[in-house]
Amino acid sequence: MNAALAHRGPDGQGLLLAPPVGLAMRRLSIIDLQTGDQPIANEDGSIHVVYNGELYNHPQLRAQLTSLGHTFRTRADTETIVHAYEQWGEDFLQRLNGMFAFALWDARTHTLLAARDRTGIKPLYYARTPGALIFGSELKALLAHPALGRELDLRALSFYLSLEYVPSPLTILRGVRKLPPGHFLRARADQVDEVRYWDFRLTPSEAGRPNAPVAAQARAFRQVLHQAVAGEMLSDVPVGVLLSGGLDSSAIAALMVEHAGGPVPSFSIGFPERSFDETRFARLVARHLGADHHELILTSAMMLDLVPTLAAHLDEPFADPSIIPTYLVSRFARDHVKVVLGGDGGDEMLAGYSTLQAHRAAPAYRALPGWLRHRVVEPVIARMPAASSYLALDFKLKRFVRGTDEPAALQHQMWTGSFYGADKAAILAPDVAAELGDDGLATFVAAIAAASGARHPLNRVLYQDMQLYLDGDILPKVDRASMAVSLETRVPFLNLDVLNFLARTPLELKLRGFTRKYLLRRAMAASLPPAIIGRRKQGFSVPIARWLRAGLRDMAWNYLNPQRIGREGLFNPAAVHDLWSAHQAGRANHAKLLWTLLMFQQWRARWLDAPAPYAWPA
Repeated sequence: MNAALAHRGPDGQGLLLAPPVGLAMRRLSIIDLQTGDQPIANEDGSIHVVYNGELYNHPQLRAQLTSLGHTFRTRADTETIVHAYEQWGEDFLQRLNGMFAFALWDARTHTLLAARDRTGIKPLYYARTPGALIFGSELKALLAHPALGRELDLRALSFYLSLEYVPSPLTILRGVRKLPPGHFLRARADQVDEVRYWDFRLTPSEAGRPNAPVAAQARAFRQVLHQAVAGEMLSDVPVGVLLSGGLDSSAIAALMVEHAGGPVPSFSIGFPERSFDETRFARLVARHLGADHHELILTSAMMLDLVPTLAAHLDEPFADPSIIPTYLVSRFARDHVKVVLGGDGGDEMLAGYSTLQAHRAAPAYRALPGWLRHRVVEPVIARMPAASSYLALDFKLKRFVRGTDEPAALQHQMWTGSFYGADKAAILAPDVAAELGDDGLATFVAAIAAASGARHPLNRVLYQDMQLYLDGDILPKVDRASMAVSLETRVPFLNLDVLNFLARTPLELKLRGFTRKYLLRRAMAASLPPAIIGRRKQGFSVPIARWLRAGLRDMAWNYLNPQRIGREGLFNPAAVHDLWSAHQAGRANHAKLLWTLLMFQQWRARWLDAPAPYAWPA
């Protein structure tokens, strides 16, 4: 199991075998390079911990615990967890500011405590097998355990086909769970409980209008974000920044340079296809800040060569193709540094996605007479020729009209996902569709939106994005892509202090009219070029539509041809072939749908049909 995670920690490993518990870890040395090996114990050896992550407030906690009589043998942030638990019990989780997944064994009470950070930056999987509780940072660690079966969870598959990822607490395998963000697991004898210790609440933002002017709010936010960046630059090895040229990563880069008082290493990648390329903006920011900039232009061959190995990196099906450039820029950065900061989380925290604008426009569209919408507007949009450029107008309009009659929570997912409703029923084999029936996705997403406690519908959508898209797509993408090359990525927008500030920030300062991330634009206006402050979100995407008609065509056909689809029995061969034929002929852009199917098929071949002894790809 430990060997399966060697990529996450190539600098060392540790093992504790003390029946009834076994703990193991792989170490990526960032802080206390000499004495930070794990597992780490308290003074009398009754408490041990294995841990993946970083605690940004560990110097302050360490000083407090020392004053309370605790003795530290290392400078590692890991040791802080042991003594904090010893001092405050389970409540110590409320005091941690960082990204983490850890397992702590208390031999005094025979209790295992396993926890995941508030927003799910670090992953944690677990399963109960006959006679054992097994857990790990990735599913592949559990798959190395001989007692774990490999039975496909059809409900998880159905959710994946819609969302393009499997949401917590489900996994693609029956009987395995992802511990949700902000939860810990308590195991004692035969009793295993999931306990929530934190939730992101936007209700404080709805308490009333801010007393301070917008300019003062922007200054206050900038100060909080600057402090978060400074705290997350804590390291005994060099730290860089992943700079896309978008507003979020540019803001992080600017604050890093300000804190460092000089250049910081920045890393960007570009694409030959101009509609996907952001390097001119990244260069503009780097020159403006005086960063030590590094740039790599990706060829189609570099990216296409990586696609067949994705299933080995991703032990659950995952259909966000931006993991390809994310992996490649991580590998590029790892040649220079061991830690990077990134701008992930800014869109969820500050209303950065275009779907928020669509939610504001949807009521006006629904107010049109039904005959005008269904007999005139929607047929015209349906006949628009399919373009393959990034987020072309026809693609966005077709997405918009398909979800406008649904409840807001499901509508939000339909605008961004793949298969829904009749389309999903058609793509599944008839017996699989019959077995699934109503998979409960609409109820699942509605319950998440309702759990926000927010009154404003757009605040419910922000919460939904955080609980689903951030946890299920954005953070797993960054974690798997960067840890695959042994690079630690930190995300200041999800720092606890930033989260607390934005939980109190009114929606009108995040989405002002149709201007997204308004507060961040105001906060960084003096630090970044106007072209960056005024940029629309582009996203980190790749030309999948074109690839599926060219360089990826033969490989994709190998997984999606009717003979194979029919033999495997999960999907309807004719429906898959119809999607394929229409896309190849240019009658439609079915790139998202075909990619979703292809990524599942690759996962199935690697992990379900012919599971081989684990070996990390070269």
